[in-house]
Amino acid sequence: MEFLNQAFFLWVNAPAHPNALAVQFAIFFAERLIWGAPTLIGIGWLFGNEGIRKAMLVATAAGMLGLLLNQIIGLVWSHPRPFMIGLGHTLIAHVADSSFPSDHLTLWWSVAFSLAVQRGTGSLGVTLAMLGAPIAWARIYLGVHFPLDMLGAVAVAALSAWLGLRGAHRYLAPTYRLATGIHGRCFGRLIARGWVRK
Repeated sequence: MEFLNQAFFLWVNAPAHPNALAVQFAIFFAERLIWGAPTLIGIGWLFGNEGIRKAMLVATAAGMLGLLLNQIIGLVWSHPRPFMIGLGHTLIAHVADSSFPSDHLTLWWSVAFSLAVQRGTGSLGVTLAMLGAPIAWARIYLGVHFPLDMLGAVAVAALSAWLGLRGAHRYLAPTYRLATGIHGRCFGRLIARGWVRK
């Protein structure tokens, strides 16, 4: 399995002299696009109705759970990144920690999968899930992840989205009350002007 993992990595990983445009394209997906997830959640919260806001809270819980599970997996089984074993070409700086599963993809797909299965946010979730594919490619291309790290991220994200939705009856109501209270205090003036939903 590890042989196939490394072989596929070398097939996707950037060559010794990559195209500059391809590298910039990859960097955007590997490092910049991840900020789209919290941005969309924030926009959904500020301008969405109660249903959308609750969906965003559940998606946030799924993302946090996914990252927590990744930390546990990394402690139990630490897998080196390609550059830690001198494999391929690394085009961005990254800390030398465990590669499996990918935190970027776990967070992205946890949020995407959660939104995909909730009412009112399904199409947004599916769109986000599809955008996960170029993120996965980019992080392999740039040399900081193996292909199996991405498959691990899919599994953890699916589990996190399922657990986040299944357990929502336990945490969603008090979390929603707390969040709306904070929202009212922080955005009171904007709410009064009609710029942000109450």
